[in-house]
Amino acid sequence: MIVALIASRAPVLYREIADPMQILMGVGNELLGDDGVGIYIAERFVAEGWRSLICGTAPENFTSIIRREQPQLVIIIDAAEMGLAPGTSRVIRESDIEDVSIGTHQQPLSHLITYLRTFIRDILFIGIQPDDIVPGESLSPVVRDGADQLMLLIAEKKVHQIPVFERT
Repeated sequence: MIVALIASRAPVLYREIADPMQILMGVGNELLGDDGVGIYIAERFVAEGWRSLICGTAPENFTSIIRREQPQLVIIIDAAEMGLAPGTSRVIRESDIEDVSIGTHQQPLSHLITYLRTFIRDILFIGIQPDDIVPGESLSPVVRDGADQLMLLIAEKKVHQIPVFERT
């Protein structure tokens, strides 16, 4: 069993989930520096019971895989402008996604989550605060370190330790 933080229309809560397959969706644009952090994670994340999808700027193109696989949990990871120290991760409630989204996607992530909810119950959106979103640059060291720490938390089944984003 793993413990996961579940972001839903209801208040965020913790609950136990059985160990069936789970999907991590890495979202972003790797040509824009730290906006590629979701892709960086999806390319490197390996853990038992997990499948990683490198979604780029069009995560909606991967919904057929999710529908077919019917994972117990979907985690979406993307850069998010939260006003925090670069490399910091937060679970972002569905109602806050529009406020922190950087907007380099084909469709708003809130639309993706709304659609996924028609067939997947547990969806978690994790944002990582970027440092620089500069064309042609790679990930900044501080964001890479934050991404590596986030991968460890997920692999070690400690996703419940990621704080929830609170608007200031």
